This record gives sequence, C-alpha cells and structure tokens, in this order.
Amino acid sequence: MISHEVTDVLRSWAKGLAAVRRNSVPIETAWGLRIDEVRPKTRARCLVFRDDLDAVRSAATSATAPHGVIIVVTAEDAVAALLGPAWQSTPPEPIMTTTLRQIPSSVPAGYDLSTTTDAGVINVRVHFEGEVAAAGYTAVVDGVAVVDRVATEPAHQRRGLGTAVMNALTVAAKDQGAVTAVLHGTEEGRALYEGLGWQLRSKITSFTHAA
Repeated sequence: MISHEVTDVLRSWAKGLAAVRRNSVPIETAWGLRIDEVRPKTRARCLVFRDDLDAVRSAATSATAPHGVIIVVTAEDAVAALLGPAWQSTPPEPIMTTTLRQIPSSVPAGYDLSTTTDAGVINVRVHFEGEVAAAGYTAVVDGVAVVDRVATEPAHQRRGLGTAVMNALTVAAKDQGAVTAVLHGTEEGRALYEGLGWQLRSKITSFTHAA
C-alpha cells in the first residue's frame, strides 16, 4: 500500500513538473495522474498511485501513444511482466524532498552565475567563457518548488557547480514563496542532494513505450 505521505509528495512533483516544463495541468484519474506533455515530446506521462496491476493496465491505455510513460512506485518486476517487451524501464530512481534554506551561491573564479524567470519558470545557468557549464530549472506550485534538469557538463564537473545551481534555485524559489521542494533524481546524483539536506521519500520506476 502506497502511503498518503508518498502520494502527496508525488502529486506535488507531478504538478510542479508540468509547470516547469510548461505542459498541461495533471488530470486526475482512478489510478493516479496523467500529464499530457508537449515538452520534451508529445506523449502521455501516467503516474500510478495504486499498487495493483489493474491500475497499471488501465494507465497503459492512456500511455500507449509513441513514447508514453507509466511511472510506478512498487512491484516493478510484476509491472514489467505485465507490460511486456514494448516497454523499456529505468532502474528505480529517487524522489527526494527538503525544507528550503537560504544559502548563498558562489562559483569558482572564471565562472558566472545567472538567474532568470520566464512565465514562472526559474532558470539558473553557470557560464564559462560564454558557454553553459551547468544549469537547472524550478517552478513553484502551491508553495512547493519542483527542481528539474540540474546538470553539469562533463568538463566542468567536481567544481561545486551543481551545488551552486541548487543553492541559487533555492534562493529564487523562496523569493516566489516556496517552503519545501521536491525532485526526481538519479542514484548518481543522490549523494549531491543528500549532502545539501535532501531526504529520500520514495523510488519510482518509469516504463516508456518504445514505439
């Protein structure tokens, strides 16, 4: 059984993800939420809150368009067996939350950090010699900031740029009224977030329709 706490976190993440990527507001369904995406591509992203296979089967009817996505919290092996080889899965990945704190950002000499906001979407970028070295996005929905697409170019890794981006996103999100934040990360990035005070709330597995 998926707890109400985890469901609330996932609901906040889904709403914020739609906002930060400028997709439509999630639609409530009997099994969870569906986001009709146009960014990064046109598809249905279905987040299943129930932990039974009937819910996954129902979600699959909404997500089977090319590149449709089904996201589950539990029983990924059973889901894989149900969906079959047409669906490609990711390893379980962390959903994390934090209470926002005001932490100044700093970058090494030679780097420049900028923060811009466009239609409610906050974009932080770190430049080096005119090129983007690191970046990240966030949007605030109902007092919750959803952090998205934080990345550092390989040539600029291990210089604290990821931390600088996260801190700058936090400052900008607090200015927009955010109190807490949620993100979907990778296991590789988990250590960075935990070092900044983020806590693991759940793990999700995504299944993408291959055709």
